[in-house]
Amino acid sequence: MAANVVGFLRTLRRAGIACDASRSALVFEALRTVGLRNKPDVQAALEAVLVSQYGDLVVFRELFDAYFRDPKLANQLLSQMLPTAQGQANPSKQRARSREALSPPKANAMGSKLQPEIPIELDAAMTASEVDRIKHADFNTLTASEYLLVMRLAKQIDLGLPKWRSRRYKLASNGSRVHWSRLLRESARGHGLSARLPLRARQLKAPPLVIMVDVSGSMERYTRLLLAFLHASSKPGMPNGPSQRRVFAVGTHLTDLSSAFALDDTDGMLERVSELVTDFAGGTKLGDSLTVFKQQHANALCGSRAIVLVISDGLDTGEPKHLDQHLSWLSLHSKRLLWLNPLLRFDQYVPTAQGAQLLRTHCDAMLAVHNVDSLYMLASSIAQLMRTAR
Repeated sequence: MAANVVGFLRTLRRAGIACDASRSALVFEALRTVGLRNKPDVQAALEAVLVSQYGDLVVFRELFDAYFRDPKLANQLLSQMLPTAQGQANPSKQRARSREALSPPKANAMGSKLQPEIPIELDAAMTASEVDRIKHADFNTLTASEYLLVMRLAKQIDLGLPKWRSRRYKLASNGSRVHWSRLLRESARGHGLSARLPLRARQLKAPPLVIMVDVSGSMERYTRLLLAFLHASSKPGMPNGPSQRRVFAVGTHLTDLSSAFALDDTDGMLERVSELVTDFAGGTKLGDSLTVFKQQHANALCGSRAIVLVISDGLDTGEPKHLDQHLSWLSLHSKRLLWLNPLLRFDQYVPTAQGAQLLRTHCDAMLAVHNVDSLYMLASSIAQLMRTAR
């Protein structure tokens, strides 16, 4: 049992769950306390010791069920975790986290009996080639376990918005102008003398960010992951974060998600978004949504300095003339209007749908957001677009 626990801890580390030496010692102490007779007690004890983030809870339970479901499976996993001197694992079978098949079988809505377990072949090792494959894999082709891993990778990417010089000044040692009010205050305290000459320079400020996310059925696999990426990478107050952030869901109507994005926890944000959005997979009417945006949320554009990100595949079901009119208005009142299109995963993609053609006409650029590698390139693309003339 001790060897199996050590192998299980190594599996958790490879899955991205923190298991340092102190927690490993607590695991054995917890097992001595609760005993090994009751499996749910053992799982609860290990859960309390090893899981500190809500996002790791599902991964932990999947790996626990896989590791302690069958002794043969546990021995197979342990042999893969321990260092060996012979051969290498097959890269095509390697995985960072548990596969979908490792999830425990559940009863259906009619209360039918559980299905018998299916034999599992698992290799939990992760090589550099496997990580590189996942970074280039399309979000729509990922399994559930790979989707969780990609979400963790996406949340670590920095959007890095470019900054511009605002009209406001701040105290700076390398400033180009004298800070007269500070000089007068220091002179008054020093009886007409000042020990130094205070200088000031213009503040560097990132532009405000307006995000419109398509929540139609064709975007379902992309929306959740991109929301997690933007929640973590575009927080106001961060060194490279926007000065202000407004987020909206675009479906058959417009939904303001700014209250959900105000939450610090990404998982809590996604749960709140599920509660707020009532038109998931109901189609896209971008023109009607922009009408509501223009009437109720036009102040989010902050004097035509905002960067607007429209995340959609362009399959709009509304009136084309209505959409054309409001996209023209949005382009006129924003600093940059960018279309983030997951369909750019196809090399020969051409926007033939009417909504896609209008977006291509009015947007300053069309950028890909279909895999992790494209998210890394997004920040540099936005910075380059901000430097060029519109």
